[in-house]
Amino acid sequence: MIALLQDPMRRRLYEYVAAQGREVGRNEAAEAVGVARTLAAHHLDRLAEAGLLESGSRRLTGRSGPGAGRPAKVYTRAPVERSVSLPARDYRTVAELLAEAAEQAGLDAGLCAAARRRGEALRGPAAPCGGLEEAMEMLAARGYEPHLEGAEGAEGSAAPVVRMRNCPFHAVAERFPPLVCGMNLALLEGLLGADGPVRARMDARPGECCVVVEPSKPSKNDEH
Repeated sequence: MIALLQDPMRRRLYEYVAAQGREVGRNEAAEAVGVARTLAAHHLDRLAEAGLLESGSRRLTGRSGPGAGRPAKVYTRAPVERSVSLPARDYRTVAELLAEAAEQAGLDAGLCAAARRRGEALRGPAAPCGGLEEAMEMLAARGYEPHLEGAEGAEGSAAPVVRMRNCPFHAVAERFPPLVCGMNLALLEGLLGADGPVRARMDARPGECCVVVEPSKPSKNDEH
């Protein structure tokens, strides 16, 4: 299954579909990676057969009824988690056991303190994160798949916020959400730094990371 992604074309198609966070049609995917539609369709179907993508169909025109055209095939990233290690390693079980023990012993505060220290260590001696663009680079490097919502400076628009399509701790967070989400928040607080222009806060949304990153101070438009 994972061997399919060794093909550069399939990997680019998979990464493009995964990054969109929505359904992607064959034409869009082909144009994004610069290949013919028929070739893109072949690779997308192979990824779907392997369980790395999910496929469906809908009318991309937005119309319905006679003359609306045939439904087009669309793809989204499959929600299942894949990991490979040779020989086999069972890190998920040990993570769940440690989380269970920490939760039963009421070690939430200690875990968050350790997570914040780890975030600070990952950032190193660098100053706190300088802005949302830099935060997105840091989060992408950690596997969070960040994307920006809102448009800074646009009148009437929501304040910009960075949301994350992937939670690196998803498998354990599903079983121990308060514990792991609190740990995740503390880790990102340490990684981004205190008293800088951005901050991390909890704002859970189904299918995404429980933490968002936003400007730590309101814009001038928000102050009036």
